[in-house]
Amino acid sequence: MPVRASASRTIDALVGDLSSTSATTREAAIARLTVIGARAVKPLINLLESNATARVRAGALRTLDAVGDARALLPALAALDDRDAAVAIAAIGVARRFLRDANGAAAVDRLTMVVLDRARPDAVRTAALHALRDLGRKTLAPLLKSLADDPVVAASVRPPASTAAELSLAELLADVESARDRHRPAARAAAHLALAARGSRIALYDLREWLDAAREPLPADALVALSVIGDAPCLAPIAKAHARSADASWHQRLAGVFRTISARERLTRRHALMKQIEKKWPDTFRRLAG
Repeated sequence: MPVRASASRTIDALVGDLSSTSATTREAAIARLTVIGARAVKPLINLLESNATARVRAGALRTLDAVGDARALLPALAALDDRDAAVAIAAIGVARRFLRDANGAAAVDRLTMVVLDRARPDAVRTAALHALRDLGRKTLAPLLKSLADDPVVAASVRPPASTAAELSLAELLADVESARDRHRPAARAAAHLALAARGSRIALYDLREWLDAAREPLPADALVALSVIGDAPCLAPIAKAHARSADASWHQRLAGVFRTISARERLTRRHALMKQIEKKWPDTFRRLAG
């Protein structure tokens, strides 16, 4: 059925709101477009394939994920190669919906390629592996065996938090704080990842504090969450965690997150924050900034 002119204008306005500088406006647009459903899919795909910013493309993908329309699969598979990790991770969320559908083989193949590609950001590979876990451990066994020496895969192979999707943001925040108080890093990281998957920064303060105090590597889920929702104030704690550790694998993963966030926030070396980090940790900054 054709979309009525009034409905079309409403959809166009909401799609435009995905470009808003206000997180509240963007989240409200995603929620309303999700309710509108199938009628919003084509404008969202058009936005995804435009020259929109990474944040806008990620928002379009998150909305398409929530709508669950099969037309979103092919654009999402193309977006897996996006340079911005947040966009690629949002595309993984869409692909994950269709793993068992008629075109699921294409999604499985592309997500497997992402996991196998060690040149990709660790956060993207981890998200792809988490998505493929929906197929079951037996199906994944050959892939896991071939990557037995891969630290990213090793850190990610654990049972998923099956109830996370059913919890409210307030409940997930409570889980973060409870896991922190009880010194349960895996559960804490899993709650952060669940929040990040919804685009929520409600507990980002805890990730920054966790990094700032870290004496050992954080779980992989925590870094995936940072890659998706981390902001400029996260960069100094990342540099601090890097500087106080001698773990080469941890250094590599932190550098990937640092570059993802600085690119998303459009922070060049000339930015005051970057200059502050370079002044305080010059050797670390050179490694992180590449």
